Amino acid sequence: MKTLFIEARYKKIVMLPKKVVDKLPKKICFFTTVQFMDSVDPIIKQLEKAGKKVITAKSRHSFHDAQILGCGIEPIKQDVDAFLYLGDGNFHPRALLIDNDKPFYCFEPFGGKFFRLDNKEIEKIKKKKKGALLKFLSSDNIGVITTTKPGQNMMRASFAIEDDFPDKRFYYIMFNTIDFSQLENFPFIECFVNTACPRMGYEDIDKVTKPMINIDDIPFPKNSKFKSYWKK
Repeated sequence: MKTLFIEARYKKIVMLPKKVVDKLPKKICFFTTVQFMDSVDPIIKQLEKAGKKVITAKSRHSFHDAQILGCGIEPIKQDVDAFLYLGDGNFHPRALLIDNDKPFYCFEPFGGKFFRLDNKEIEKIKKKKKGALLKFLSSDNIGVITTTKPGQNMMRASFAIEDDFPDKRFYYIMFNTIDFSQLENFPFIECFVNTACPRMGYEDIDKVTKPMINIDDIPFPKNSKFKSYWKK
């Protein structure tokens, strides 16, 4: 069965209030959701006219340049002073905040709210991330959480982990929708590796009684097969 994805775009063009533009630093990396993609070029022109340098980036899961998804957790290498997000809420920008230390400003187009994301909760996530990595490296029995969902299935790539860590024993646990309560049935597992949505490895940690690390956060050797499998 084929799946057709239809973008639902906001019909009007969104522009930033002058007071918002004035508060932004000089070099900005701009992101938004697919709903506001038609406003990307107008906002970039507005910011550049105000003397700002605007950079956009395309994350590996996104279809459009400047588009951000909730699973877009990755470092942005461009030299910028801050990030700017156009959209509602903070779910999407929090994804980038996890792996980037720059200030993150948000503008909600409907309510007109402008704010800077608080990174205190993100710092807690980063500490748990480091703790999970240490536990993974010191554990013998590892549970690999996999899913059958299209776009999240990394079963083939996850098998490469056995080649890179031959001293560990890996047990593969497959779901369609992840049920964290079922992980209690594997008390011998010392640490879990998440290969499904990467947000699980950060924001669902408290739902699991054992440490859980995203597979992307594991320090694979340079010659590992994991990255080549992941792209397929």
